[in-house]
Amino acid sequence: MRNSEKKQYSSLAHFVISKREEMGLSQDELAQRSALTLAQVQSIEQGLDLFLPTTIRQKLGKGLRVENKEIKQYELKENFDLAKKSIKEEIKEQILFNSNNPNFSINCPLCGEKLITRIAKLYDLEDNLVLHPKARCSKCPFQLSD
Repeated sequence: MRNSEKKQYSSLAHFVISKREEMGLSQDELAQRSALTLAQVQSIEQGLDLFLPTTIRQKLGKGLRVENKEIKQYELKENFDLAKKSIKEEIKEQILFNSNNPNFSINCPLCGEKLITRIAKLYDLEDNLVLHPKARCSKCPFQLSD
């Protein structure tokens, strides 16, 4: 294939599967070559991971012998403006209010997947405890930060 004939893939999963197969690798071999777990490679190829953390993208790029930007172009691109400030504030309040409830869960405002939540406990200059609710989505790039 010439440089001017770039293949287009329908998804991140399709891209990774195609590249792996072009290299003649099994999922396990790609995992080893990328310093990822087999479960991580399988999750990406099953389409469960639509947005990769930078470290995973770098490792996968090394294993597939492609540049990070080539992988990134097939990741889900969400419009962060969809999660308006008021929605983010509401999510923060819900996390703080339900911090002791083991059955508490909240869904991502962008894709509807369950958010991974936690509360960061920090101290200000006067040694007062300050609670910062955090949340991130495992499927899309949504992150709740300060």
